[in-house]
Amino acid sequence: MKHFFTFCIVISFMAISCNNSGKKGNDTQKTDRESNVLPHPIPEFNGDIGETFETSTPDFPQPYKAKDGAPNIVIILLDDIGFGQPSVNGGLINTPVMDSLKNIGLYYNRFHTTGICSPTRAALLTGRNHHQSGNGTITELSTGYPGYNSMWGKDIAAIPEVLRQYGYSTSAYGKWHNTPDWETSAIGPYDRWPTGVGFEHFYGFFGGETSQWEPQLILNTQTIEPPSLPEEGYHLGKDMTDRAITWMKTQKSIAPEQPFFTYYATGAAHAPHHAPKEWIDKYKGKFDMGWDKYREIVYQNQLEQGIIPQGTKLTERPKEIPSWDSQSADAKKLFARQMEVFAGFLEYTDYQIGRLLKAINELPDADNTLVFFIVGDNGSSAEGSMSGTSNNMYTQNGFPDTVESQLAIMDELGGPKHENHFAVPWSWAGGVPFQWMKRVPSHFGGTRNSMIITWPKGIAAKGEIRSQFHHVIDIAPTVYDVLGITFPTSVNGVEQVPLAGVSMKYTFENGNAEGTRKVQYFETGGHRAIYNDGWVAASFHGAPWILTGSKGFKDNQWELYNINDDFSEAVDLAAKKPEKLKELQQLFDEEAKKYNVYPLDDRFAQRAQIPDRPSNVRGKTKFEYSQGVVRIPEGSAPPIYARSHNVTIIGQNKGNNSGVLAAEGGGAGGWTLYVKNGKVYYDYNFFGKEIYSVASNTTLPKGNFSIKMVYTQTGKEYGDGGTAELFINEKPVGKGDIPKVVPVRFSATETLDIGKDLGALVSDSYGHNNSFSGVIDKVVIELK
Repeated sequence: MKHFFTFCIVISFMAISCNNSGKKGNDTQKTDRESNVLPHPIPEFNGDIGETFETSTPDFPQPYKAKDGAPNIVIILLDDIGFGQPSVNGGLINTPVMDSLKNIGLYYNRFHTTGICSPTRAALLTGRNHHQSGNGTITELSTGYPGYNSMWGKDIAAIPEVLRQYGYSTSAYGKWHNTPDWETSAIGPYDRWPTGVGFEHFYGFFGGETSQWEPQLILNTQTIEPPSLPEEGYHLGKDMTDRAITWMKTQKSIAPEQPFFTYYATGAAHAPHHAPKEWIDKYKGKFDMGWDKYREIVYQNQLEQGIIPQGTKLTERPKEIPSWDSQSADAKKLFARQMEVFAGFLEYTDYQIGRLLKAINELPDADNTLVFFIVGDNGSSAEGSMSGTSNNMYTQNGFPDTVESQLAIMDELGGPKHENHFAVPWSWAGGVPFQWMKRVPSHFGGTRNSMIITWPKGIAAKGEIRSQFHHVIDIAPTVYDVLGITFPTSVNGVEQVPLAGVSMKYTFENGNAEGTRKVQYFETGGHRAIYNDGWVAASFHGAPWILTGSKGFKDNQWELYNINDDFSEAVDLAAKKPEKLKELQQLFDEEAKKYNVYPLDDRFAQRAQIPDRPSNVRGKTKFEYSQGVVRIPEGSAPPIYARSHNVTIIGQNKGNNSGVLAAEGGGAGGWTLYVKNGKVYYDYNFFGKEIYSVASNTTLPKGNFSIKMVYTQTGKEYGDGGTAELFINEKPVGKGDIPKVVPVRFSATETLDIGKDLGALVSDSYGHNNSFSGVIDKVVIELK
């Protein structure tokens, strides 16, 4: 008995209680929940130690358990969705699953994201503004300033890390675009991978986009290949949903009383727009009316459905975007098809989410599952150029596509051969009733993404609209508020940056409650805005589809809107209320300094190659690889772009060997060296537009061999190429021109592979079973 009293005195000092059994009970955990430090303190031993086990009493430390009644939490995040695209927002793309959720949950029509993907995802998971975690832009464009270095610190703990230590199982699926580009290879480090920020299980892809047919997949910290091929019915949307369902069912089978936190972040509907043909064909002819009429139809739907308030104005088409009527017949045919493909992709994604939710509804505690469904991480994308493109990387490298080239392959759009994206005007149309689109956080076309919250056990209201102004940083505080968790001041020994978000829990039962978010800044790529209690000051910084050059900040104009009276930001009040505008500009400056927004930087393509960015390859001119080394991300592969270089393969041909010796990139662009029918080939894929091939005029001899490809850069203009020459055992065996080369990047997620070509294939000259059947001793790449 004396041991029990001694233990209680000690533990009470540590804010931990006990019970007569000596085990850690609910009272103990309740007290822990009030602690501001994670991890929770290790319980004191409450047994008795004698000389032998016969005279001793054990007291095994018990795992920390979540609070009784803690809900499962699911966050669903779509990608590149304009406010006026899905039917849940009045759009013309059928999203029956979202529609049904809206009818049983709360629908938020004044919810906001950051205007671009990596920043939104960081803000969502951390509850801090995107610049606070170094995610002021996408990871590939990071620069050496605190708000933009993409080096998410341990002082910015995320929802999964906190919930994991409060007894939750945690998992993430789909797109992960928050690991620095130089940290995504097999050597890590892994502390900024999903498993390093609190997710115990991850299945998905790194980077901004990937082929939905042939994705580059990560399972926890290992690269893996898709379980089947496109021709066998594979699609990432179905695959990641299957994985999520299996994990949830397994988790609830093993520990049904343990709640889970799942982050389901689709690659849809980001380019490439990939969907099964039957889903695309459902929309044949549905968009022949064009983008101008589309906006008018959806605007009326929104008014009739109460999604936007009566009196909301439909904003005008900007002068930078042409009318539908001005397009040629061929252009209209192509543009309508582009939108059909996108629509099929979004509805197919809605269907897969329906499968996920159905599986959740079959779990034993389905009614105690809190779902946040965020309909997009930013507005619709204009990255496909004014004509759209069959290859999104082509336009991101600064090359505009043409209507003519896309018409020739129009029926293939949506399939695995192309990395397709629709034309800019469709992204503008998708933002109805607002101005602009993705990468324009100055206006709501870039940041207004609706959200649906459902929680059958915890929210009585059903099918109601909430119009309080909120931001994606408010999700994390809401989660903690629901769970009764005070956000810790220290996590894993690191003092925490305080939350910037506010809880939205107050809106669950009171639709008329005054909004608690009074101030919120917006910035990416030099576009700026500041919200303050119903007023918005906005500075648009140029067409977001122009991905090269800098516009400078000298002559930036600011606009002023009162969104309490002007839901769509249609009436600029800057000239009428200059003092109010000045007040808000000053507020933006204060917020910018507070949250690491400065220095402003509007460059895009140029920021892909920052000289002092951490790198596994910077300063090196010679790289050596072994057979079987695969899935080296581009950010960790030799930067051969538009520069002279050699590739040498030393190996052994044991007779009639064939296959890929080395390959980098995929169908969207890249290079490959391979042996076929005894001859050596070097193929260079220029964004899928052209394949330049150089073949040896002799076969590869039996025995030891040395193959060298010497590329000489001769072109001086952007994208100009040079010549490639092949040598076998130091003898010249072939030479050819490579007129055009990729200047910045082959792909978002394709890789360098030795001895095979994984993922989407660089060349159609071989199939997926392409491993080199001989022996490769080493591959050496030398930069000149």
